[in-house]
Amino acid sequence: MSQNHSESTPLHTLNPLNRFSDRVEDYVKYRPSYPAAAIDKILEGLASSSQLVAADIGAGTGISARLLGDRGVRVIAIEPNAAMREAAEPHPLVEFRDGTAEVTNLSDASVDLVTCFQAFHWFNPQPSLSEFRRILKRSGRLAVVWNNRDKEDVLTVEYSRLIRAASNNHPAESRMQTVEPLFATKHFVNIHEYTFVYKQQLDLTGLIGRAISASYVPRQGLAYEQLISGLQELYERCCDERGFVDMVYRTSVHLAEPA
Repeated sequence: MSQNHSESTPLHTLNPLNRFSDRVEDYVKYRPSYPAAAIDKILEGLASSSQLVAADIGAGTGISARLLGDRGVRVIAIEPNAAMREAAEPHPLVEFRDGTAEVTNLSDASVDLVTCFQAFHWFNPQPSLSEFRRILKRSGRLAVVWNNRDKEDVLTVEYSRLIRAASNNHPAESRMQTVEPLFATKHFVNIHEYTFVYKQQLDLTGLIGRAISASYVPRQGLAYEQLISGLQELYERCCDERGFVDMVYRTSVHLAEPA
């Protein structure tokens, strides 16, 4: 691949299993959570939370898995990266297992809910969707979730511009193919999207940490130095009297039923 990332390069070919290994500390500290209303929507209409088993695929350090666990759902967190699993904060209802979206190692029809938070774009879509259908009960549900950066908030727009420049317009910034494979697959039907607003409050350290938690952002060199300088200037321009800025997200939740 040339220096300019090809916009036709599937993200699942760009080392998704190991690419976050050197970002774990920043990932734990600075990745955003998700709005309570999004979790409400994911669980709406299902059985009592205490009766549910969820497979959270590409669970990372367990941000989303713990949110589900806090609702009483028993969660099997599937994460192929050992460093991410080891960094996860324990939760009594969350069990981490080694596995991938394409090969979860779970039994047929064994879960009520499959969730993919901020991860679906890294999966090989068709084998992953086939696997999700296999492990879901007939009455189950698939939830594909992203925190999309707001395109109108001044700070968030400028932050996105800085990230695109620093990453040489990495294809993950456009999340190529996003949910198109979900609409194209034969394995899921009745697909609906819901959107929620979420704000992440950050100080300067947090703003920088949020940026370099992305696997495709450089951690050294000229592009890194320019990114840090740009983030410092953005922070000084936008911070409130308490020293914080708000990153604004539009949390997208796609729900689908097994075919």
